[in-house]
Amino acid sequence: MTIVIAGAAETDEVGRLPDHSTMQLHLEAARNALADAGMTKHDIDGIATVGTPGPIQIAHALGITPTWLDGTGVGGSSFLFHVRHAAAAIRAGMCRTVLITHGESGRSRVGAPRYGMGSDSLLGQFELPYGVVGPPTSFTITALRYMKETGLTHEQLAEVAVAQRRWANLNPRAMYQDLITVDDVLGSKMVAYPFHLLECCLVTDGGGALIVTSEELARRSPVYLLGSGESAESPIISQMEDFTTSKAFRVSGESAFAEAKIGHEDVDHLMVYDAFAHVPIYGLEDLGFVGRGEAGAFIAEGHTSPGGRLPLNTNGGGLSYTHTGMYGMFAIQESVRQLRGEAAAQVPGVELSVVLGNGGMFASAATLVLSNRLP
Repeated sequence: MTIVIAGAAETDEVGRLPDHSTMQLHLEAARNALADAGMTKHDIDGIATVGTPGPIQIAHALGITPTWLDGTGVGGSSFLFHVRHAAAAIRAGMCRTVLITHGESGRSRVGAPRYGMGSDSLLGQFELPYGVVGPPTSFTITALRYMKETGLTHEQLAEVAVAQRRWANLNPRAMYQDLITVDDVLGSKMVAYPFHLLECCLVTDGGGALIVTSEELARRSPVYLLGSGESAESPIISQMEDFTTSKAFRVSGESAFAEAKIGHEDVDHLMVYDAFAHVPIYGLEDLGFVGRGEAGAFIAEGHTSPGGRLPLNTNGGGLSYTHTGMYGMFAIQESVRQLRGEAAAQVPGVELSVVLGNGGMFASAATLVLSNRLP
């Protein structure tokens, strides 16, 4: 059975949406994705989402009685997991058409759950007492070790933000569109060494939704799921096997490439979750597009920028487009747009796109191989 993404859409706007609750963002995205797929709620018998509200609340709000639900919550990569799990459920006959929703009032915090971490958790016991609080200070551990061992410079790290802003400059929906330079990045506020403000992800409101089904039930030109993979490493960053590489990135990527039967030369377009500037560097290396320690120079030389040979994060990414807290949904959305030829910064001739999602601080990962044609 051939599995496809038959519908994909975001909320009407992304960015600052203080008039939208978290539930409204989910429902608006769901409505838009159903319209995009040419379907109604009566076509849906599977629901997947993460966080609060969960799949039961979303199903109830939409008036759907599902035969299959997935509430897998593994951070920002959850939506890639949902696509993979939905494909398995459809092939197993548990459901026919799955709606995956995301809505997050990350900036305005309307209807959003409170932040909190129990003192008895792994993080509460082994990292928080030492000042590791949240993504900026957690990710510094990996970034600094990587810089020390590979020779990555501050200028090369800044080039990641510069390259992605070039794409955002072509995207009217991007929160930040003005072109920037390396000097702009290095001159922005220091958040947590080595990260300057422009090397940290945005904090926004927004949402998106996907319709996953079989090719036979799709009502518009589908995007084919050729392969997928998932993995996890450690719930706390201090227990990673190696701070300079993500084991979960490697495992999920290898699985997805093997299932899709593709090589790196087949990939026209790449989306790598970019919570912070060093994450795309890890993604390029752990997926095998460049060798160890080579990704910084690869980006600085313009290979991932408009006109480059490996277009990367073409919506502007979490650094310039939007980042509600869990970004994976938006990475999938941009991949689908590129494959349909509908992206704001459209890359000519995209036939195969790879999406790599990160959850937590390198805690989980999932990879999708998507295409607008079958092999």
